[in-house]
Amino acid sequence: MWGMASRAVTVGFDLDMTLIDSRPGIRATYLALAAETGVHIDADLAVTRLGPPLEVELAHWFDEEAIDEAAVRYRELYVSHAIEPTLPMPGAREAVEAVRRAGGTAIVVTAKHEPSAELHLDHLGIEPDAVIGWLWAEAKAQALVEHGADVYVGDHLGDVRGARAAGALSVAVPTGPCGAAELRQAGADVVLEDLTAFPAWLEAYAAARAA
Repeated sequence: MWGMASRAVTVGFDLDMTLIDSRPGIRATYLALAAETGVHIDADLAVTRLGPPLEVELAHWFDEEAIDEAAVRYRELYVSHAIEPTLPMPGAREAVEAVRRAGGTAIVVTAKHEPSAELHLDHLGIEPDAVIGWLWAEAKAQALVEHGADVYVGDHLGDVRGARAAGALSVAVPTGPCGAAELRQAGADVVLEDLTAFPAWLEAYAAARAA
């Protein structure tokens, strides 16, 4: 039964390719940046490897001394190119709402620029209790520990590493660049087909905690 655990569950979610499909908007932003700077960027390739911080991807296309400036401009362009085309991943809203129904707390912990993450969530009507940006892989443990997260849900090997570093249960969805077998091999405790399976899983998890 919902809410019967001795302590309500806190669930962290990754953003890109976990809660939102940001590929169309990110692709458009890279194309705009390429057009403005004259630097070739294979935007179709770039969106196949979402997860790490922006600067990691820009390093494939820009000289080292130009990366910081390119990142600033990318984030400026992002607001007008990336928010509108982005869609929620299947089950995203329902997953966050399931945490609320369990009497728990839902947070988003992402490597994305925090203001951009908030714009996405506001636009799509997904309402976590907190949004923490700028954290990647093991660094995500900082926010997960601070907020007392029991579970972290993500699509990337970096998300599995972040959950494990925080001592949280790693729930993975193979909806991004990493397959189910790869996520399991990296140490994911649970692999769901996608977030549509999350509410039922959470209900069972909460019941087991309450037993």
